[in-house]
Amino acid sequence: MESRKVSLSANALIGGKWRLVRKIGGGSFGDIYLGQNMLTGDEVAIKLEPVTARHPQLLYESRVYRVLQNSSGVPRVYWFGPDGVSNRYKAMVMDLLGPSLEDLFTFCGRRFSAKTVLTLAEQMLWRIECVHYRGLIHRDIKPDNFLMGIGPHCNRVFIVDFGLAKRFRYVFMYFLRGHLPWQGLKVR
Repeated sequence: MESRKVSLSANALIGGKWRLVRKIGGGSFGDIYLGQNMLTGDEVAIKLEPVTARHPQLLYESRVYRVLQNSSGVPRVYWFGPDGVSNRYKAMVMDLLGPSLEDLFTFCGRRFSAKTVLTLAEQMLWRIECVHYRGLIHRDIKPDNFLMGIGPHCNRVFIVDFGLAKRFRYVFMYFLRGHLPWQGLKVR
């Protein structure tokens, strides 16, 4: 298994504009850092992936976010490129979000009220529908990939982690339209 340990120091400047503050998460792809915009002071999330990754996902994921930009419940991506310090990492700078639904479920003793479940489910279904409307399938739907917003968006559910997303083929488009191409054919 390849090493994906990120070794950029705190205070490293990403893209000449965002400073790494501290590590806040990680996964098989690399690490996620709390970052700060040096011009505005706004906090962001910075996802780092080694350029030597055997199965790089970050460039593809940034392109998926570009397709989904301005969609409700999808975080904005501000920048993607080499880290600008060691150039050993690719970096994606995006909206900072709150805890995942998995984290909240655990925090609540693995029990949500019926009202909470319905409120969350409605937003989750809208997010998935939005992704499908843009011609994509997420392919990694799980509570860890739905995060709550922060600040004025604290009641909004966001969908994240599009590294496995794919464009879907034409047959799925027909299901969205409600009919298949051969359904209108008449036999003589």
